[in-house]
Amino acid sequence: MPNVIYEKRDRIAYVTLNRPEAKNAINPQTHDRLWEIWRDFRDDPEVDVAIVTGTGDAFCAGADLKSYMTRWPGASPEAVRANVADGLGGLTRGLHRIPKPTIAAVNGWALAGGFETALACDIRIASDRAQFGSFEARRGFHHGDGGIPRLVNAAGVGVAMHMLLTAEPISADQALRWNLVSDVVPHEQLMERAELVASQILRNDQEAVRSAKLTILDMIGRDLDDQLRLEALNGYSVSTRADVPERLQSFYDKSDRGRHGSHKTSL
Repeated sequence: MPNVIYEKRDRIAYVTLNRPEAKNAINPQTHDRLWEIWRDFRDDPEVDVAIVTGTGDAFCAGADLKSYMTRWPGASPEAVRANVADGLGGLTRGLHRIPKPTIAAVNGWALAGGFETALACDIRIASDRAQFGSFEARRGFHHGDGGIPRLVNAAGVGVAMHMLLTAEPISADQALRWNLVSDVVPHEQLMERAELVASQILRNDQEAVRSAKLTILDMIGRDLDDQLRLEALNGYSVSTRADVPERLQSFYDKSDRGRHGSHKTSL
């Protein structure tokens, strides 16, 4: 069986980490395959949203300590600098600017680099069996693939301090209270809920969706004046397209049922 199962259905890309015997930890082969998958998702005009999940009882336990992390003790400064462009599995860093939305369907343990992978997705939906943790401090290091900035951006300094310094796991319900996930659902309903959110995204105009995503990412860390400027530039730029008047007219005529997607969905 492949380390990652990659499928495409109804304009949704399904990315399933598939090393259940290793809690879906990312080894070098999985890392390379994820880079291929995310490039394909970025470039394929037939898919607009991705859902990431795992097989078995884990979403992802992070980088495989036996085969991936052994490269770093004693590594040269040149190797460390080269890794800056690489990230873990591409989505955490390197391919993190893909404009298409990504959804993490967190089915179980999301630890260390697996937590970073979930944080790198735009929307996170958790099974009630999910648990999240930053365990790296137990082993002599800390997040290096986007976990700290994304944790601070999503939940604030206090939550980041708590999770990284204690290196203790939290439940799905705690993650919801701390704004790390947008929804917690019964385990059996996880993929159904993720597909519902994907369908809700798909029934919108995808150029507007992608512009909104990149605008949000561009705003992080900027002062209010810069944020307002970016919003105005991007928001009004996307509305200058020639097809927008027709779409507005369909809204006035009540013929679009409040939406205007280019592709039919199940909704």
